[in-house]
Amino acid sequence: MSHRDDLTGLLSRMRENFDGDHFTVQEMIEAIEDRGFGPLLLAPALFVMPPIGVIPGVPTLMALVIVLLAGQLALGRRHPWLPRRLRSITIERKKFDLAYDKVVPVTRRIDRLLYPSLPWLTRPPAPRLIAVACLLLALCMVPLELVPFAAAVPAAAIALLALALSVRDGRLILLAASIVGGGLVAGYVLNGG
Repeated sequence: MSHRDDLTGLLSRMRENFDGDHFTVQEMIEAIEDRGFGPLLLAPALFVMPPIGVIPGVPTLMALVIVLLAGQLALGRRHPWLPRRLRSITIERKKFDLAYDKVVPVTRRIDRLLYPSLPWLTRPPAPRLIAVACLLLALCMVPLELVPFAAAVPAAAIALLALALSVRDGRLILLAASIVGGGLVAGYVLNGG
């Protein structure tokens, strides 16, 4: 059964692809195909947002995770590589179903706002270019950690790009570009132009 390229569709596809009482993180990543990179890039980007992102070292650590993942996508990997220990984590089907039932009402609301649009911004080779942009933005987060809350600007752009990869919404790519542009202009003005 096919689903739309939205968050609820991704969760439904995962649910349908799993048989038995348990499945692994690796099976979960493979079930969501190339969009496995989107959710995995989104999580560390969100960790850089306040209040967690103001803890010293968090932006740099999350930047390293993003570089690892974005680098794989930029090199053309179809599925994210994770260390064997993470890949082999087992998830109980019963727990997944409980989480699914709680999360789906939220994803349905998000899906009303985010949906596939501007396909030329999300179709190949765009994901690889998005990955390069995420990689560069993550590298910017490291020195920006020295300025309070500054690392949140590239992290917000990465979060939008990751979400765009997940739901194939090109509008989010344009929004991320405007955040980066606004951040560059603000940096220029604050440094005396």
